[in-house]
Amino acid sequence: MSAEFPYVRPRRLRQSPAMRRLVAETRLHPAELILPAFVSEGITAPKPITSMPGVVQHTRDTLRKAAVEAAEAGVGGIMLFGLPEVKDAVGSEGTNPDGILQQAIRDVVAEVGDQLVVMSDLCLDEFTDHGHCGVLAEDGSVDNDATLERYAEMAVVQAEAGVHVVGPSGMMDGQIAVIRRALDGAGHQDVSILAYTAKYASALYGPFREAVNSSLKGDRKSYQQDPANAREALRELELDLAEGADMVMVKPAMLYLDVLRQVADVSPVPVSAYQISGEYAMVEAAAANGWIERERTILETLTSIRRAGAEQILTYWAVEAARLLK
Repeated sequence: MSAEFPYVRPRRLRQSPAMRRLVAETRLHPAELILPAFVSEGITAPKPITSMPGVVQHTRDTLRKAAVEAAEAGVGGIMLFGLPEVKDAVGSEGTNPDGILQQAIRDVVAEVGDQLVVMSDLCLDEFTDHGHCGVLAEDGSVDNDATLERYAEMAVVQAEAGVHVVGPSGMMDGQIAVIRRALDGAGHQDVSILAYTAKYASALYGPFREAVNSSLKGDRKSYQQDPANAREALRELELDLAEGADMVMVKPAMLYLDVLRQVADVSPVPVSAYQISGEYAMVEAAAANGWIERERTILETLTSIRRAGAEQILTYWAVEAARLLK
């Protein structure tokens, strides 16, 4: 071994916290985080979600407080999901101007609308008695085009409630174009669309279904993407961009980092990723058993998503992570 060996020593840049911080390639910032939040009609106190420790179904009052907390922590946005008391086959409460989601939008915009980007889920699954993301045909399948008509109505009532960004999550063909036309036709040209471009039929949505009181019968494999397919996500991206998407998303995040990277490499608009309920629940369960270091794992998972190309991350840890980053 010569005196000069080893000449290249990468460990020089790992010797201290200050040095590691100086040369870090990927940085997390609270403003890049989006907090998903659930608001339920007919409850008088927050209702814990058993499969998602630390997450609750909010009342309108506690949602306002949670939004203020998020804004004070420096979180960038909040994504609202509304849970009605009454459901029907076409999700009527989703287009009721006084429905729980529209009320929540007005509440949060009034409370923190200048500090947070207020987003809303634009989908029928929380509002239908069958739990699917659209209107059903006579044979029980989801009727794509009939569903688009409902999405157009939902977009307008959410915009009239004051939302800044709508997030169509149903994976219907043509949904972005129909929503964009509806918004523009109603004078809401400034409302943005966050397209759920690559939303996969994952096995990890179970805790979310508890969170939204899901009535799902069957599965969503005929409209959400097959986990086996990556190239298909790029086709969906091309379509969403052509139809007018302002931002795009990959969901889930952690099991689809390869897809996220491919989308981020070619997307001309901001790319988001949703760290979903099952990803959250697995970390919380392992940490509760003492198998992993909880806070380090939270930040490591978020860093991996950011490193793969996400510029915004929807995460149930948004507020906690924002505080850890300060």
